[in-house]
This record gives sequence, structure tokens and C-alpha cells, in this order.
Amino acid sequence: MPSSHNIQGGKAFGLLKEQQRQKLEEINKEYLEDQKYRDEDDLAEKLEGFKNKYAEFDLNDQGEIDLMGLKRMMEKLGVPKTHLELKKMIIEVTGGDSSNTINYRDFVKMMLGKRSAVLKLVLIFEDKASGSPCKKPEGPPPKRDITSLP
Repeated sequence: MPSSHNIQGGKAFGLLKEQQRQKLEEINKEYLEDQKYRDEDDLAEKLEGFKNKYAEFDLNDQGEIDLMGLKRMMEKLGVPKTHLELKKMIIEVTGGDSSNTINYRDFVKMMLGKRSAVLKLVLIFEDKASGSPCKKPEGPPPKRDITSLP
């Protein structure tokens, strides 16, 4: 019996996540090769950040951010929204298609596009407030003493 067909639990989840990251990486390559985005500064770095941010909030592991994933994202950013507001945000990002999810292409198009979608503004604001452009923190947080607290 081949071992690839008998994968359970965490190993299967890890393989699923790796497949999704590969799909997102393929889409990133399309954007890197697209003439329309040639003038974009630090495009590869931005796309890597977008990929990490997108994967973090893909709760159902289907390669799309659904309503609950978007709700969690907005709550984590400190800007909770009602379901109606979230639906409006999804429509704004996807251009009004009938799905209630944001796929990665729509997400990248929104982040690189000239239109200022609410979600884009919130994500950009969060990155400026944290001081890093969509990067995962490396290593443990710095030690703080009582005098540095607000």
C-alpha cells in the first residue's frame, strides 16, 4: 500500500497547505511576468507579503477568503465589521461577481490596483502602523521593560 494514499492528520494538512502555497506562487509568477506591473516597486517582495497575508486568512483552506475569514481579518486588524459591511467589501474587491469569497487574483489585483478598496486601505494602514510591509515576524518578540509600556 503506497504511503502517499495513507496520509492522515497533520501530514495531510501540511501537504494541502504546501499545494495552496504553490498555486499562489504560480499566480505570483504571472504577475511578475505581466507587463502591466513592470513599473511596480519591489513587486516580488510585495507579492510574497500578499501571499503570506492571504494564506493566513484562508480559513477553509479552499484557496479563497470567505466571509468568516474576512471577518476574522478585520477583527484582528482592530476594525470589526458587520456581515453586511463585509459583503459590500467582498463585492467591491471581486467586482460584483456572485461568489461570497475573495480569490487570490482578486486580492492581488486589489492590492496592486489604483482603486482604493476599503480592505486595501485597512491592510495598508495596518502595515504602516506595524512598520513592516506584510512580513511575518522573524524570531521571538523583543524584550520590553516596564518603562517602555504606554
